[in-house]
Amino acid sequence: MADSYLDALAHVRATTPLIQCLTNTVVMQFTANALLASGATPAMADTPAESFGFAQVANGVLINPGTPSAEQYKGMHQAVAGATEAGTPWVLDPVGVGGLPERTAFAQSIVDKHPAAIRGNASEIVALAGLGAGGRGVDSTDDVAGALTAAQQLAAQTGGVVAVTGPEDLIVSTGRVTWLESGDPMLQLVIGTGCALGALTAAYLGATRDTDINAHDAVIAAHAHLGAAGQIAATRAGAPGSFAVALIDALYELDRAQLEDLTSIREEQQ
Repeated sequence: MADSYLDALAHVRATTPLIQCLTNTVVMQFTANALLASGATPAMADTPAESFGFAQVANGVLINPGTPSAEQYKGMHQAVAGATEAGTPWVLDPVGVGGLPERTAFAQSIVDKHPAAIRGNASEIVALAGLGAGGRGVDSTDDVAGALTAAQQLAAQTGGVVAVTGPEDLIVSTGRVTWLESGDPMLQLVIGTGCALGALTAAYLGATRDTDINAHDAVIAAHAHLGAAGQIAATRAGAPGSFAVALIDALYELDRAQLEDLTSIREEQQ
């Protein structure tokens, strides 16, 4: 189990999973580039007419209601239904949940459809679980450790993996709690890094679905990939604009040895 998250990188590169992204308009291009650089194939198919069928042929689906419209909400419902029917792993990224009632109600309405993973900051996870009011816009006002109970509640409710991102990432599933040390503060200064991580999580789940790597380790791997790439990018760039470009390059260049060297995990006893 200790090395499973390291092995997952090769599966993404070998299988080039097709990832359907129903995501916010601010981050579409960055998300697509991050997926391509990491070894996956993006598809921004989010209309109600196409979403159901596309979710059935995709290897993974991202649901991210960051800038939702009435049509996109319908498309997201259709994608969840299509993914559920086909058994396609889908990821919920509850952007801004807690602070805005409409998107909070939407996210809470699809949690019972059993996402394979939920990925968000501490305030989003706490609010999604109904244990808090959310953060300041898309920024967290809760610390990661304080979201552990909420993450465990959501993992039990969905049967999936819940990831809480922060200075140290927390990955939770039924009976397991893992802390991942990775990343760089510069990641917080580029719009779309968290949203790209949601898409990358879907890619890792899709790529490892028929392997001996479990979903928990696949989610760790996605977070480790972005975190390690962030550390590499930070050595090459001193400001957000150049960092964003360096991050895409690092996602592409990252190898297993770098992934192992730049990340550290610890399991919390249950």
